[in-house]
Amino acid sequence: MSRTYWAAGAAVLLALLTAVAATVAAASGGDGPGTAARTPGLYSADAGFARDMAVHHQQAVEMSFVVRDRTQDEAVRGLAYDIANTQANQRGMLLGWLDLWGLPKVVADEPPMSWMGTTEGHGAHGSHDAGGHDMGGHDMGGAAAKPGALMPGMATKEEISQLGAAQGRDAEVLYLQLMTEHHKGGVAMARGCAAQCATPAERALAQGMVEAQQAELTLMADMLRQRGAAPRG
Repeated sequence: MSRTYWAAGAAVLLALLTAVAATVAAASGGDGPGTAARTPGLYSADAGFARDMAVHHQQAVEMSFVVRDRTQDEAVRGLAYDIANTQANQRGMLLGWLDLWGLPKVVADEPPMSWMGTTEGHGAHGSHDAGGHDMGGHDMGGAAAKPGALMPGMATKEEISQLGAAQGRDAEVLYLQLMTEHHKGGVAMARGCAAQCATPAERALAQGMVEAQQAELTLMADMLRQRGAAPRG
């Protein structure tokens, strides 16, 4: 358990360092010597991922703060703190990139996850028709959005309410189950950006998310077993 927690913590730290480096690269206006800055288009994978993952991360932060008030278990509280801190920082970076690119944080006619079908125009100044986007055949790793959820892995309003009403072990188990689903969806989304986003700094951040959240998935599976429970489905 301690080795698993150390590995997860190291992956999270690496993801934060990657995010900082990615932000510096993006703010410098390029991704290396002699590289010209390229502004992603409104409907590009780069912009779509930044918008969607910012929303996805916000819910993880919310759930983590909720469970910290519902249990005194130090392992769960520590995990919740790490997730909230990491994802709040990454969310700020994603939103900051949108500001740097001069792009809105919300696009009314853009369905969630539509960027996953974007296969051309990455990093270009042009835009794509949001209505023409679909999942593009991407494997979401079984992390499809459930009824009532905006994006893969996200909890529904009812599930958030259940977490807020739970206490002790019940709250711990529900949080770990919900966050396991949340991370699986987040990993699938981050892999999509790592494969599709045109901005190298953003691809690096997405790959850091994949590695950190996979480590936390292993940790959460161990924590659920310790509590006589298992991930859903």
